[in-house]
Amino acid sequence: MSSGSSVADVSALRRLPSVDQVLKAGPALAAVERFGRAEATEAVRTALDAARAALRAGTPAPVDAEGIAAAALAALAADARASLCPVFNLTGTVLHTNLGRALLAEEAVEAAVAAMRSAVALEYDLDSGKRGERDDHVRDLLCRLTGAEDATVVNNNAAAVLLVLNTLAAGRDSIVSRGELIEIGGAFRMPDIMARAGTRLVEVGTTNRTHPKDYRGALSPETGLIVKVHTSNYRIEGFTAEVPPKELAAIGHEAHVPLFNDLGSGTLADLAAYGLVHEPTVREAVAEGADIVTFSGDKLLGGPQTGFIVGRRDLIAAINKNPMKRALRVDKIRLAALEATLKLYLDPDRLARRLPTLRLLTRQPAEMAAVAARVRPVLAAKLGEAFTIEERACKSQIGSGALPLETLASTALALIPADGSGRRLAALADALRGLPVPVVGRVEDGALLLDLRCLEDEAGFAASLAHLEPA
Repeated sequence: MSSGSSVADVSALRRLPSVDQVLKAGPALAAVERFGRAEATEAVRTALDAARAALRAGTPAPVDAEGIAAAALAALAADARASLCPVFNLTGTVLHTNLGRALLAEEAVEAAVAAMRSAVALEYDLDSGKRGERDDHVRDLLCRLTGAEDATVVNNNAAAVLLVLNTLAAGRDSIVSRGELIEIGGAFRMPDIMARAGTRLVEVGTTNRTHPKDYRGALSPETGLIVKVHTSNYRIEGFTAEVPPKELAAIGHEAHVPLFNDLGSGTLADLAAYGLVHEPTVREAVAEGADIVTFSGDKLLGGPQTGFIVGRRDLIAAINKNPMKRALRVDKIRLAALEATLKLYLDPDRLARRLPTLRLLTRQPAEMAAVAARVRPVLAAKLGEAFTIEERACKSQIGSGALPLETLASTALALIPADGSGRRLAALADALRGLPVPVVGRVEDGALLLDLRCLEDEAGFAASLAHLEPA
């Protein structure tokens, strides 16, 4: 560094305002109003320290009160941004586990907000004036929708499986086909859950073929449950055989052993009625003779994160007496959203319009093509000549382990760097994730694809894009 620049740096350092001077500047006053004096003062001190360090290093930095105050306000605003923020899910995966899975219906959102804002009769019977049960708010609805004798709710399906196994088979054997020992998200494996539940895993059959004789041969006085696990997150194809749930229930009932059917990403509606591939429904599982059925609330069902347990009244009663039930129960907010979601299923004619999950899954390609035509000019104006934008036919996924082999015809906008630069493509993906409402797509074949299946708020999308720096 030359002596001249050194003198200039010293001069700039001397011109830095005091903390009190900065706090009188407009941006600092706004910071005090928004974040409080203590936070604003600390941010100003940090901004001044950063300016001193920059000037000593010979790099430009604000030296006036307005500039320092603006830097402090910007830092506070960045820190205040919620980490759990809304995003535009343009990945092409409707039930994206990393992006929160199902969007709640407006009725569910309103019910949850109402429960947040006031006291509710969570465990209080308004008719008798005595203590009630929180499960009562959804028990009758679940029984009506599934045909089960009784029902209970916990915080997710893994918890439901754990609770069933621990209640009905702790210290005893649980018979499972080797081809159904699934691993779910986050490397949680069925054998590990069974071990934690205290039941002994008895594997029968082979990876691809299991027969009735395999189950019958494994039955013993130590058998607590026969377990059927719906392989909703993968498929084994080719030379395969499995025992249908109805036949498996008969085998269990002959030996006085309950059949536990874990549907995983269960559904209350026949998806085939909406043009999708049929997935076993909970009502079908109950009708086929399962004594206990578990399934998720935040996947195909389209509600908040919950795990359902439905089935025989005596078994549900035993499950509810397990001390673990209290540790796994759901709060008033989720129960309120859950009740509102389940009520939508009582009106199947309007379900696809009112339930976001089903609405997005049944969206037709022509709708996404129309969205593409509307939002493409907005993107083009921002990206300029640095990127070309192509409309492409693509395939969306259902996600969250549901119907893993099924895809949905969709439309995407492919953003392609004019120079083919992977670095420029990565920079654009970073910039889109940095918007006020981040945009999350997927990189594929040298392009950033924005699958439009889940884009319904076009105005909000355009408003967020307004903050994108031109390429």
